[in-house]
Amino acid sequence: MKKPQDNTPDRLISPIERQGDDTLDLSLRPKTLGEYIGQERIKANLNITITAAKKREEPIEHVLLYGAPGLGKTTLAHVIANEIGANIRVTSGPAIEKSGDLAAILTNLEKGDILFIDEIHRLNKTVEEILYPAMEDYALDIIMGKGPTARTLRLDLPRFTIIGATTMASLLSAPLRDRFGITHHLNFYEIADIEKIIKRSAGILNIKIDATASEAIASRSRRTPRIANRLLKRVRDYCEVKGDGQITLADCLAAFKLLEVDELGLDLIDRRILETIVHKFKGGPVGLNTLAAATGEDMDTIENVYEPYLMQLGFLDRSPRGRMVTHLGYEHLGLRMPGTGSLV
Repeated sequence: MKKPQDNTPDRLISPIERQGDDTLDLSLRPKTLGEYIGQERIKANLNITITAAKKREEPIEHVLLYGAPGLGKTTLAHVIANEIGANIRVTSGPAIEKSGDLAAILTNLEKGDILFIDEIHRLNKTVEEILYPAMEDYALDIIMGKGPTARTLRLDLPRFTIIGATTMASLLSAPLRDRFGITHHLNFYEIADIEKIIKRSAGILNIKIDATASEAIASRSRRTPRIANRLLKRVRDYCEVKGDGQITLADCLAAFKLLEVDELGLDLIDRRILETIVHKFKGGPVGLNTLAAATGEDMDTIENVYEPYLMQLGFLDRSPRGRMVTHLGYEHLGLRMPGTGSLV
């Protein structure tokens, strides 16, 4: 299965990494567990794991991080490397096209190194099978020759750690998933933690921001740090042009009105999906194919990019018969739900 794509590259509140995000994320990325805000349970467990490994003077076990886009999986991988004092090499599943690509990476690792593989669920099966003995036995099996004369040459590898990141843990094969000794699921952040992230980012970027403005940005962040930082950057731009450079609540509200992002972080596309179901299909149920045709959006994009947040808010339900807008969705749109005599 291909990686979900947001087909609107200028969509401000998309959790998918966009051009320019990597530079912003790098400048704002925490270096230690102490600086990393949120995910307290994961941090507590990682702190024990890292401390124990350092006492034994051993690399940590292989780590699998999974969760929605923009929650900090890549950042956490770098934090682990910094905390344990290891070099980190970064690649991604799609970038490793052939087994020879993986062999070249593995044979260049040194003892204690960390290999971070983003989108690890997109490794092809041939490459994945080469990875099994590397993760389990720290060995690389190279097949030399073809046909009856083919033979296998085994190369020993230094003890290293693989950190895999994925938005779709269900797409990992069972043999690969079982080779990770440590697995952590990153959850959406609490609004209070998002506010702390915004204040920290504002300090790094030398932005003056009111507490009420931080709250306004956090409420629209969809509980995702990447989106929060992107919104902060856009509001900063607005204030530098329209204001005096300091971000106030009034500036935030004016900027978000211009950007067409509402108080819960929904944009025009989110609202169009809800309104299409309400106005064209009487609130649903409506099938995914039909909804995609009616909105002009790709089915995979609707299912994997737009729907999760609408369902998280309780605005959309999915059933075997299709998608339905809930009473909360009607209320957010300011509409009356069928069968009620007043605004829900």
